[in-house]
Amino acid sequence: MSTPMMILIAGPYASGTDGDPTLMAENLKRLEQAAWPIFQAGHVPMIGEWVALPVLESAGASGPTDPLAAEVMYPTAERLLQHCDAVLRLPGASRGADQDVAIAESRGLPVYYAIEDVPGVAAETATPSAPIA
Repeated sequence: MSTPMMILIAGPYASGTDGDPTLMAENLKRLEQAAWPIFQAGHVPMIGEWVALPVLESAGASGPTDPLAAEVMYPTAERLLQHCDAVLRLPGASRGADQDVAIAESRGLPVYYAIEDVPGVAAETATPSAPIA
């Protein structure tokens, strides 16, 4: 088994949704599909929204489209990247995910573009029941 890492899973969340909560939930589900293979490989999966959304709620924001979100969503990922060892960048247009990659690269962290490239992820666990899009 490889050395355990905390891996930030980055990809589209709000991008391309026009604020539609159903589409954002679907995007979050796609991000979460990468969590199990990462965990099975002995790593700790992390998604910025897992932290940012409860922070927004506790601040009284109405959700990820609230004006306060700009002060919470990207900064949360940036703070998380101070503790992460790598980034898995899933496909799809996302300014936030691109920013996560840029931060990771500036810190010398590995960036993986396919779940199969994450150390320790077996081919059979890299394909969850629903495809990672």
